Amino acid sequence: MAARDADAALITSLANVRYLTGLASSNAALLLPASGTGAVLATDSRYALAAQRDCPDLELLTERFIEPALARVAADRGLRRLAFEAHEMTVERHQAFAGAAPGTELLPLGRAVEKLRMVKDEQEIALLARACAITSQAFDEIVPRIRPGMTERDLAVLLERAMADLGAERPAFDTIVASGPNGAIPHHVPSGRAFSPGDMITVDCGARHAGYHADMTRTVVLGEPAGWQRDIYALVAAAQQAGIEAATPGADVAVVDAAARGLIADAGHGDHFTHGLGHGVGLEIHEAPIMGYGRPGTLGDRVPITVEPGIYLPGEGGVRIEDTLVVRAGSGTAAPQELLTTTTRELLVL
Repeated sequence: MAARDADAALITSLANVRYLTGLASSNAALLLPASGTGAVLATDSRYALAAQRDCPDLELLTERFIEPALARVAADRGLRRLAFEAHEMTVERHQAFAGAAPGTELLPLGRAVEKLRMVKDEQEIALLARACAITSQAFDEIVPRIRPGMTERDLAVLLERAMADLGAERPAFDTIVASGPNGAIPHHVPSGRAFSPGDMITVDCGARHAGYHADMTRTVVLGEPAGWQRDIYALVAAAQQAGIEAATPGADVAVVDAAARGLIADAGHGDHFTHGLGHGVGLEIHEAPIMGYGRPGTLGDRVPITVEPGIYLPGEGGVRIEDTLVVRAGSGTAAPQELLTTTTRELLVL
């Protein structure tokens, strides 16, 4: 805020509000003066008691239409230059906010809170580790139940139920199960396709625990794998390991991406790896940093990321292997990466 000569910041991203205040809500915003005192948390009556419980030191404003209400508070308190989250606020909401406080100057804050969120404290890492442990355990429990005739949708339901039984508050995202030729579609929606011997089955899943999101992908084979299936699995596994080893504090995210992508491209499958290598995880399933070719940024200490290379062969199938890990500064002989998802990365032949 000081760099922008702003009197206050208006935080409207729900994940950012939760990060700064502790309130989980579907309708909340925070007016944060540059002075560091007099912050006002606005939410509606559905969350008022939760706000009083979770944020007792904040001034609470209970209103249905929270952003115009905060605009009026800012005007009453002489806060004329407000930095707002332009990447999150819609044009319609911007107009309503500006109309409620004529004379207020609105300027972009940028992704300032997201940059703070990128580096996690140990409490956050512990919550994320629990989400990952639930994910790994649930996957390990349901894998023996995969059999011919089960459908993609059946497996997705089984896995989400297992995560709930183990304490997940909900899935971190819609579970992906892609079998046979559907494995060539990175974000395939589970269908009624039944598994058959010889299928590769890619499962992308994660549990959410206390607001923190896990993300893991494994590819298994039903029956004895063909030679080409073993080959691309081994290649993706080697690329993932190269990406993990490159993920160190100070590493450029594009360099980390290239460490894995280069192996796949050198093997002739560059056109079959079509997405970024990974992303940050935390209060959102996809957050900074984003690791892809040409992406800016560097990794730091205590930054959780995913590493998820893949090869997708249209009409045949695909392989993706993904883990959530924490980049660590390390000490002594400690590795600079802490793997949070623990399911084996060896090819599982069912």
